[in-house]
Amino acid sequence: MSIKVENLTYIYDEGMPFAHKALDNVSFEIENGDFVGLIGHTGSGKSTLIQHLNGLIKPHSGKIFINDFDITQKDQNLTEIRKRVGIVFQYAEYQLFEETVERDIAFGPSNLGLSENEINARVKKAMSDVGLDYDIYAEKSPFDLSGGQKRRVAIAGVIAMHPEVLILDEPTAGLDPGGRDEIFELIKSLHDNNDMTVILSSHSMDDMAKLVNTLMVMNKGRLEFMGSPRDVFRDNADKLKSMGLDIPQVLELAIKLRKNGFNIKNDVINIQEVRDEITRCIKNRDFLLEDDTKKIVESEETENA
Repeated sequence: MSIKVENLTYIYDEGMPFAHKALDNVSFEIENGDFVGLIGHTGSGKSTLIQHLNGLIKPHSGKIFINDFDITQKDQNLTEIRKRVGIVFQYAEYQLFEETVERDIAFGPSNLGLSENEINARVKKAMSDVGLDYDIYAEKSPFDLSGGQKRRVAIAGVIAMHPEVLILDEPTAGLDPGGRDEIFELIKSLHDNNDMTVILSSHSMDDMAKLVNTLMVMNKGRLEFMGSPRDVFRDNADKLKSMGLDIPQVLELAIKLRKNGFNIKNDVINIQEVRDEITRCIKNRDFLLEDDTKKIVESEETENA
């Protein structure tokens, strides 16, 4: 399912003294089946944008096309779109309410008018997809589970609706490092094993660099950059820092190594790549001359001034 956004603008408290333009003339296209990362500091417009993509918020101006269907037109029935575009909100476990895991996951499919057999099949498939054994967890209370398991139940409740687009807003917020890694691995698996477009909002630049195919950077309500993680991080490291964002730690390491004479590529974004580059430099004695290193340092100091 493709998504096309044209000149999207949204203003909080329009006409009031504290009116704030949360989205400012945002335009982009997402191809069917893409895995998109959405980053930006708090207040950049990420969550507001996400809520527009299945009609939870109506824009003040602009258009949103989901498979060429303009969801911003007046009097549109958005029920079908919301079946196809599923959103997992931050701290999604707060939306759990049923007595058992099975009933909570079944709530959405039950409202689609499906047969009991189809609902049961969807629940079992969704639980399998998120790594929860049906025989073990189906009759458990979701409130007796760990934070990571609750998050999995919440995700299962969305994917049981069989969305063609899965949007996740900070899905690892509040989890410990182990739980965070598990959820990111789960999201990667969902994308790889299902015919699904995924949009993932996160503050973890290292995970974004590893996971997504396309990166979108929001800043003060505008889409600042969009491209592959490698291109975005390589070409805009200083700009991202000026916006209060991090860059992947391995890229930070590569920058420091270049300052110290290692002729490492300036677009490494994962551990294996920087390891290979260090090995190559040592093996081939590929080091920058002192003047070249000095120029790199002076250039960075000028950009940061």
